[in-house]
Amino acid sequence: MSSKRINILAYDGCMGMEVFGLCDTLRLANRVALALRGATAAPLFDVRVTSLAGGMVVAAGGLSIGTRKYRASHDLLVIPGMDIGDRDGCTRPHAQLAAEVKAIARAFARGAPVVALCVGAFLLAEAGLLDGRRATTSWMFAADLARRFPLARVDPAAMLVEDSGVTTTGAFSATFDLAMHLVRQTASPKEARALARMALLDRRANQAPYIDTSMTARPSGRFSDSVQSWLSERLAAPYKLAELSAAFHVSSRTMLRRLHAETGQSPLAYLQGERINLAKRLLEAGPTSVAQIAERVGYGDVATFSTLFKRLTGQSPAQYRRSFSSGPV
Repeated sequence: MSSKRINILAYDGCMGMEVFGLCDTLRLANRVALALRGATAAPLFDVRVTSLAGGMVVAAGGLSIGTRKYRASHDLLVIPGMDIGDRDGCTRPHAQLAAEVKAIARAFARGAPVVALCVGAFLLAEAGLLDGRRATTSWMFAADLARRFPLARVDPAAMLVEDSGVTTTGAFSATFDLAMHLVRQTASPKEARALARMALLDRRANQAPYIDTSMTARPSGRFSDSVQSWLSERLAAPYKLAELSAAFHVSSRTMLRRLHAETGQSPLAYLQGERINLAKRLLEAGPTSVAQIAERVGYGDVATFSTLFKRLTGQSPAQYRRSFSSGPV
C-alpha cells in the first residue's frame, strides 16, 4: 500500500499549531502502523508542509516555518486557518491570500480533495468550493461565514463535515479530530485505537457543548434587537407568539418574517437558545439540581428540558455539568 500524500499549504499568518498538530499526529500514526505491521511496511502518510513560494513563512505570532515549494501533486490538500484578531477579518476578502485562494480552486478543479481547518473555511469559500455544500468552521465565526457566503450550508455545531470532496472542521483543536479522521480512513481499526490511546485523543461528535453565544457576533437590527430584549427579559414565561406580536403591534406572520430576515431565527428558536445558555451557566456554577434549573429557565417538565438541552448541546445536563462545572459535581 502506498502512502497517502498530504500537502499542507502554509502561508504568512497561518496558525502554526494547525500545521504542526496535524503533521505530528500523522507522524505518530506512521510510527504506530510501523510498530504493528513491521518495519518494511510503507508509512501511512507522506505529509509535506508547503507554501506557494517555498522557503520560510511567518505564522501567527511570528513563528517561522520552513516549507517546500508547493507542487500540485498530492492526494489531499489541507488549508490551515489564519489568526483572526477581529471580526472584520471574516467579513472582507483576504486579499493578501488571493494567490492561495486561486491555488485551492485549481487543485480542486484538478480533482484533489481539499480540507480547511477552522477559519481556513473562509479561504475555501472565497475559492467557491462551499457553494451549495454543507460546511462548518469555528463556532465563533460560523454566523459570519453563513452571512458572507449564503450559498454555503453552515452547521456551527459540527466538528467535521465532508461534502463532495470538500472537508471543513470546527475550531482550532479540531485539527486533531481531522487527524484521527484521516487515520480511521487509512489505517486499521487496531492502529487507530492504538494512536488514540497514545495521543489521548477522544472521538468528539460536535462543537455544540462549547458554544457560548455571548462570544459570537449578532446581526444588528432595530426590530430584532428589541424583540430579543423583550424575550430575554421573560425567559421563564410561557412562549406565546400572539402575545409577542401584539407587544410590537404586528401580526404573527410579520413577526416571524421580520425576525427571520434579520437574524435567520424564529422567536422560539432564539428563546430556546437563551434558555439553554442560562442553563449552561447554572450547571457550570454550582450544585443546583437539574429540576431547579429547568424551572428557572421556563420548563416545568424536566424531560422536556433535558431533551431540548441535549438537542442543542449534544450532551445531557449531567454530562455537561461533568465536563464544564467549575465546582464539585
